[in-house]
Amino acid sequence: MMIRLLLPLATGLLFGSLANAASIRLVTGDEYAPFTGQNLPNGGMLTELVQQALQQAGHQTSLTWLPWKRGYQATLKGQFDATYPYLPTTERQADYLFSAVLYETTQRLFSRAGQPLEPDLHQLVGKRICLPLGWQPPPRLAPLLAAGKLQRHEPQDLTTCARLIDLGRDDFFVADSLLGERAIHRSGLAVERFSESKGVVGSNSLHFLVPRNRPGAQQLIEEFDKGLRLLQENGEYARILRTHRQHALNAD
Repeated sequence: MMIRLLLPLATGLLFGSLANAASIRLVTGDEYAPFTGQNLPNGGMLTELVQQALQQAGHQTSLTWLPWKRGYQATLKGQFDATYPYLPTTERQADYLFSAVLYETTQRLFSRAGQPLEPDLHQLVGKRICLPLGWQPPPRLAPLLAAGKLQRHEPQDLTTCARLIDLGRDDFFVADSLLGERAIHRSGLAVERFSESKGVVGSNSLHFLVPRNRPGAQQLIEEFDKGLRLLQENGEYARILRTHRQHALNAD
């Protein structure tokens, strides 16, 4: 009788331990709408995607919000299991394993409607790019910046960039179409006051990262990628993107 009573308890403890073992500690940064943000629905587009992909793989998750640099370093030190979303760079790839693409951005120039600009390097000489603090310039524009032929201005966010361009203080900013349109909307300015380039400056992919030094890192990446594929196959991925796009363009 005692053995029968203990078996359910032992089974419960076993499955409780397994559930805890499967819980993935996530960290990301704030104010990167529509991708991440504490005030966004479900933490933003990519927060929802990451948590849903891990759920598909059988993992529970916990999420912490920290300043970007602090969260990145804390993950490397083992305080978190994974972080997101990040662009691939040589330095990052030395420390982290990267997932399949979470979201791909296509970058274009946003300039004043009366003075439209295209990503022609000769046309951009002597211009002033508005690049929010902490953002990296597209590699295509790096030579102009390094040579001092393109001036760089670094305000706090992209919405400020939209206002500065409208005032004529800066000439253009570079962003994915969704981010650019959202910044203009949030600035209170009419979209007709801006020109979005037909030419593409570059494209970037955003990823889920797991430190290489984490035990089971490769397995976690593979499980995450499998969960992400399931979301893409069952239509949930497209639904999540569509919902957050609509919110981004309609939000105040």
